[in-house]
Amino acid sequence: MNDTYLGNPNVKRDGVTTQFNVFEVEEYKKCMKDPSYFASKFCKIIHLDKGLVNFELYDYQSRMFDHFTNERFSIVLACRQSGKSISSVAYILWFAVFHPEKVVAILANKGATSMEMLGRVILMLENLPFYLQPGCKSLNKKSIEFSNNSRIVAAATSGSSIRGMSVNLLYLDEFAFVDDAATFYTSTYPVISSGTNTKVIITSTANGVGNMFHKLWEGAVQGTNDYTPFRVDWWDVPGRDDNWKQQTIANTSLLQFDQEFGNTFFGTGDTLIDGSTLMELRAKDPIKVLEGGNLLVYKEPEKKHNYICTVDVAKGVGGDYSTFNIIDVSVSPFEQVCVYKNNRISPLLFPNIIYKYCFNYNEAYVVVENNDQGTIVCNGLYHELEYENLHLESALKANGLGVMMNKKVKRLGCSTIKDIVENGKLTIHDQDTIIEMSTFVAKGQSYEASDGNHDDLMMNLVMFGYFTLGDRFMDMTDISMKEMMFKQRMNEIENDILDWGYHDDGLADTPEPEPDDPWNIGRGKPWVEEYY
Repeated sequence: MNDTYLGNPNVKRDGVTTQFNVFEVEEYKKCMKDPSYFASKFCKIIHLDKGLVNFELYDYQSRMFDHFTNERFSIVLACRQSGKSISSVAYILWFAVFHPEKVVAILANKGATSMEMLGRVILMLENLPFYLQPGCKSLNKKSIEFSNNSRIVAAATSGSSIRGMSVNLLYLDEFAFVDDAATFYTSTYPVISSGTNTKVIITSTANGVGNMFHKLWEGAVQGTNDYTPFRVDWWDVPGRDDNWKQQTIANTSLLQFDQEFGNTFFGTGDTLIDGSTLMELRAKDPIKVLEGGNLLVYKEPEKKHNYICTVDVAKGVGGDYSTFNIIDVSVSPFEQVCVYKNNRISPLLFPNIIYKYCFNYNEAYVVVENNDQGTIVCNGLYHELEYENLHLESALKANGLGVMMNKKVKRLGCSTIKDIVENGKLTIHDQDTIIEMSTFVAKGQSYEASDGNHDDLMMNLVMFGYFTLGDRFMDMTDISMKEMMFKQRMNEIENDILDWGYHDDGLADTPEPEPDDPWNIGRGKPWVEEYY
């Protein structure tokens, strides 16, 4: 008992000297070199059915340990109940036990969650033999300090949770579910940036697009940041096969399965555009980047092509973005060819940008949302720059330039752009536009950007959808969008209807009854034919 920490018989206190035998020295060396060996041989976990058991690693968990060891920046996308958190906990304990003078920070979306994970670390520590334990200086619900001067601390993902600390290993759990993750990440990243061997481990299941986890994962996959991706799918977990999948879907739904186990970022189900359609969208690199990176050109203007430019106007003070989308309507499907996005452009200067590029695209037909600051842009284009190819909702009203975005216009625009995109009638090239489409979700009776995201580019598309319903669009393209969508829907309905066939009731094989048979009535083919 003199060797234990505050009476806990399973934890060695600080200052205790351990005499190693040959076997223990060899085991210590194996554990120091191989975290997989350490975890599988000495770590214990709580099993739902069996209680306290040895941590038996799956193949992908052993590979995950190697990934953590070899990579400085690791990001893990894993399905639910795949053991990503418990694997990370075992690795954290190994890192602190066998690496002196290190600081490990466990951060989760809630403080209680991070402390629960630290509790798992303590459970594993308590089940280690004393010759592997470094000894404890302090141990509580929020931190552990070992005799080798390594520490493990647990906190919530707030901007000030570990500010001022120097951290050697930063672990972020379920990062896709952290509120305002971008602000937190910006304030937290400096705690590991000063070192050259410091590590970051991020794990999470998918939770929609546009959040910080999604951006870091996509950057890792595409090689645009320093993170190395590691993915765990549902079929990687032993015992999960097609029968398990079908049973899980039957007990929940396909949508829930995709969201919890499918590792799909488009599984939230409340986006305007169907998730399967969003998954098929692919961004491409622009051929030109102009206006200080604010304007992206995906296709040069072509002679005799008609272009439509839809415009959304912001105040230009760093909040929402002033945007426009130029769409080629002379091709099938329609094609996004140019995108502008800037949250610092003044509404007084924005008309000059619109004029410059729309004139270049064969004097594209411009449709401006004239709410609030949009009126300034409409007046600047039409009266000051004398750009005549501007949409007039009414030639008689003072605010007749552009389109007033009200509930009716937004509802019609949302409905139409949904049909256009889901039926493959519009090609989208821009990455930011695809992200906004993926975060444009139901809010009450309407749609808007999910928390922490923007919908300015998406509102360009909503305006385009509304405009395609009008006579002016039909004059430009000889396409009646209403008629085209109606025919397509009717074709889909007809294709779903079963073909007419014949039903053999077996009466043709029934022998003809005798005329004087008293059981004639109601029996046999003659009665049936006469009745019908």
